[in-house]
Amino acid sequence: MDASLIDWSRAQFALTAMYHWLFVPLTLGLGVIMGIMETIYVVRGDEYWRRVTQFWMKVFGVNFAVGVATGLILEFEFGTNWSNYSWLVGDIFGAPLAIEGIVAFFMESTFIAVMYFGWNKVSRGFHLASTWLTTLGATFSAWWILVANAWMQYPVGTHFDPDTVRNEMNSFGSFLEVAFSPMAVVKFCHTVSAGWLTGAVVVVGISAWYLLRRREERFARSSMLVGSIFGLVACGAVMLSGDSSGVMVGKAQPMKLAAFEGLYDGSEHAPLTIVGDLKIPNGLTVLATHRWTGFVPGINDILEGGYTLPDSTKALSAEEKMSRGVIALDALTQYRLARAAGRTEKAVIMREKLEDNMPYFGYGHILDKQDLVPPVPLVFWAFRIMVGLGSLFCLVFLLLVIVQYKKQLTRWPLLLRVAVWCIPLVYICSQAGWVCAEVGRQPWAIQDLLPVNAAVSALQSPAVRITFFIFLVIFTLLLIAELRILFRVVKKGPQIEEQDNEQKQTD
Repeated sequence: MDASLIDWSRAQFALTAMYHWLFVPLTLGLGVIMGIMETIYVVRGDEYWRRVTQFWMKVFGVNFAVGVATGLILEFEFGTNWSNYSWLVGDIFGAPLAIEGIVAFFMESTFIAVMYFGWNKVSRGFHLASTWLTTLGATFSAWWILVANAWMQYPVGTHFDPDTVRNEMNSFGSFLEVAFSPMAVVKFCHTVSAGWLTGAVVVVGISAWYLLRRREERFARSSMLVGSIFGLVACGAVMLSGDSSGVMVGKAQPMKLAAFEGLYDGSEHAPLTIVGDLKIPNGLTVLATHRWTGFVPGINDILEGGYTLPDSTKALSAEEKMSRGVIALDALTQYRLARAAGRTEKAVIMREKLEDNMPYFGYGHILDKQDLVPPVPLVFWAFRIMVGLGSLFCLVFLLLVIVQYKKQLTRWPLLLRVAVWCIPLVYICSQAGWVCAEVGRQPWAIQDLLPVNAAVSALQSPAVRITFFIFLVIFTLLLIAELRILFRVVKKGPQIEEQDNEQKQTD
């Protein structure tokens, strides 16, 4: 397979995914914050909170529209750039995406119309329900997309059919196993809570910008209070789900965990590296196993094998897995030839041989064991950027809650400036998390089952390269347009104080 084709196909998909991921977290987080604010409006009956909610809905709407456009292109790329992947697992991967498109997307599109245009046409209760259902639809959409992604990282609940050369779900129980796998639950909780964190940072940062300019002060204080308290809740959820994610990655993707830490030689008391020589003794062992003592394999251990697995068996070396993968691929070929020739007995033997070696099927496409190692420096530093910035946001939220409780918010201009700068930083943090999750599992499109070199479509490299730059230009223009609109909305502001003054003059 042409290496440049693989690289350009990966680059194009990464480009689309990273642009799409600029919009999804804010949709998830800001939707909940809008729901909280409108709930306050309905409970109190105060028109002020209605106008606060309407302002944040403008920000939500611009972000949501561009996110939908990039998401649709992303799904098409599975068929255009990764047709072998789509053929092998289309029945599995397509099911959650179909549910997402049919149920969640239509749920969002239906209630978002009521949310924006129904303020004076439906009751307060129905409008509030529409706001929450729009947010629920976006979250439900994220669930099914993350189910599909989680299956790629931890393929469970399926069976490979050598007659069709496809992975299939044979029962409703298999579907449930895919939909509610431990990896899917952990990824959903961590991703959605990270989206909540993004929404809170954006609300707090914009509010801080108003306070620094002594504009819309009542609005800014109200929004910042809701945003910072919600941000603290989101921080707790991110930390808890991140801890569970560490255990799951250690179980299902030990190479990814080793890359996170730059760990080449394993240990029963593996430290958690902060940066450089600064380490937390035994930290990685506790994170990965939730025990004080437990062997965490390093990159060399995974390649060489021989260490004891949790089920008391010995880990195979990379060479042994590659050898058994070749056996599995050959058994599949021989099975299909025997079936075509009507040689039933040989077909049965070859099928049994295939099933015995199926756990290593993907390794048959690996040419060099070093290809099993992801780009460690990139993953290592992306993990530290994600954790470091996440810790910064938690500290900022905590300080903001404290100074607001003491009514000393304007005495901390430096804290307000930091809150503003947290807006671009939260997007860097979010992209770093995506790099950890996706680059960290390379070379696998589907863990242990299908590497990217066997998943790619048979395209011409120049065609993919040209469309890469076309998408780059289109997505960049969309991003610039969205930012210009958002800056205009923020610069104009909610104008609540002006509306209140006009109301008083009218009265």
